[in-house]
Amino acid sequence: MSLDLMFAAAAPAASNGTAFFVGNILPLLLIFAVFYFLLIRPQQRRAKEHEARIAAVQKNDEVITGGGLMGKVTKVTDEYVEVELAQGLRVKAVKSTLSHVESRIKKPAND
Repeated sequence: MSLDLMFAAAAPAASNGTAFFVGNILPLLLIFAVFYFLLIRPQQRRAKEHEARIAAVQKNDEVITGGGLMGKVTKVTDEYVEVELAQGLRVKAVKSTLSHVESRIKKPAND
């Protein structure tokens, strides 16, 4: 008997489908918005900055490759960079494998 009463009470709430839909979708949309603004958007910005640094690499910049090798850039082409790891030891690396680029030209501290 009590099962019939529960179904009868639930029937009018199910007839209002729009409120049910909005009530269930709204929290998901809020969660997605939080993830977008706190995780996805900052990560995309960092990726763009990294690509810009890689594209702007030039001679005498210090770089770290994806494999962890540190050196100074001696030659730059469209796809490759030549990195001097030690005196007289030069290797050719693909630009996209560079993980960090630091320019040798520093700005003054007072600027």
